[in-house]
Amino acid sequence: MALCCRDAIFWVPPEARWPHLKAQAKQPGIGQLVDDAMAGIERDNPALKGVLPKDYARPALDKARLGQLIDLISNIRVGDEASRAKDVLGRVYEYFLSQFAGAEGKKGGEFYTPRCVVKLLVEMIEPYHGRVYDPCCGSSGMFVQSVEFIRAHSNGNGNGGRARADISIYGQESNYTTWRLAQMNLAIRGIDGQIAQGDTFHNDRFPDLKADFILANPPFNISDWGGERLRDDPRWRYGTPPAGNANFGWVQHMVHHLAPAGVAGFVLANGSMSSNQSGEGEIRKALVEADLVDCMIALPGQLFYSTQIPACLWFLRRDKSKLPSLAGRRPTEVPKGRPTEVPKGGAGSEGSAPRAATDRRGQVLFIDARKLGRMADRTHRELTDEDIRKIADTYHAWRSTSRHSRESGNPVSYEDIPGYCKSAALEDIRKHGHVLTPGRYVGAEAQEDDGEPFEEKMQRLAAQLREQQAEAARLDAAIAANLTALGFTGD
Repeated sequence: MALCCRDAIFWVPPEARWPHLKAQAKQPGIGQLVDDAMAGIERDNPALKGVLPKDYARPALDKARLGQLIDLISNIRVGDEASRAKDVLGRVYEYFLSQFAGAEGKKGGEFYTPRCVVKLLVEMIEPYHGRVYDPCCGSSGMFVQSVEFIRAHSNGNGNGGRARADISIYGQESNYTTWRLAQMNLAIRGIDGQIAQGDTFHNDRFPDLKADFILANPPFNISDWGGERLRDDPRWRYGTPPAGNANFGWVQHMVHHLAPAGVAGFVLANGSMSSNQSGEGEIRKALVEADLVDCMIALPGQLFYSTQIPACLWFLRRDKSKLPSLAGRRPTEVPKGRPTEVPKGGAGSEGSAPRAATDRRGQVLFIDARKLGRMADRTHRELTDEDIRKIADTYHAWRSTSRHSRESGNPVSYEDIPGYCKSAALEDIRKHGHVLTPGRYVGAEAQEDDGEPFEEKMQRLAAQLREQQAEAARLDAAIAANLTALGFTGD
């Protein structure tokens, strides 16, 4: 039996097929049968070798409950044919990851980055082609969204649907359990990629990789990353990160792996934009002066399951004078890997009409998105598709002189909007001590003119103030009288 997952085909041997397990669900040996099924799938599908769990026969597991679970799943209809074509199984997997993250709190953040944040990062840097890298890939959400982006825009990037795309996926995850989740997340969608297991700082599994696109959500402010053992690491070109905080270790690791025309988009704690502790301010200054910082976005709160720490998005670009070349480009030779094939009709390379880039050397775009989003539940906020489109369109209008609106098809141009976005020169950033907090640059939101003449407004407000002062005096007198009646005279 062959199981088709989007663009990959997995062979399911007879002992691993669901009807076989369902028929044996009430047998006391069902745990061993499930383990045998997992082993059979791994045996016949090398991409899953060492990934699937095989501990269902352990004595501590209630086999009656396991059989009941199999019966329960057997009665679930996983959508009709149209739903299955839309990757319903992958979405179910993602749903359980998000629910796990919500239930586990901080620990759950190791497995899951909110979908809206991933989508915004991907929409911003548009990884149509080339080498895509995530040095702390968690459950591979960034890669899944990258491939979805290509498929979703197969007819929408001005190329009439003629474009093809090739991407090579590289990721690394230190947590073994999370690494297995990442492998399964890709496999269930038929996405091929090289996901290595190990500590990115101390055992970089792709030392020679130069990525066209980097997407990441590093763990915030980690102190036990072994920085004291990496004092002279060649990755620290812009300054040695403090041993007590890995934030700028992650930043410089990603800069180290960027190709000459590469772009990186990643999540960091808000403190990274302004901290001057332990040399972090000097590292940030060096990054700004090297003209690597392309865009900074302040995010609304309550987006993440793993932390309540306010977060921001950094975008770094090696060459801010132009856009990455799209026409006819295919991935260059990369270490230890082969390209992931994306179906015909994907967006991005051959046949694409080139877009003209605005030369943004010596400038940084600041976007304050803290007022965007809606509450998805009592404790978590999410960015809507409209919010994501607004932010991404602002960035792309700033980057490109020939960008067109996805909705209307009309050309769009960039302009500063008080309270929301500002294109700042390096000289302005120097005046602010190389602090990159968007609120310092975008200013206050413009207030609409209500049409009331100034003199009339001042007379009205002055009269309103006198009325409020009189009311306050009346209330003070009433309170004093009540206190006196109760015997509290204040003597």
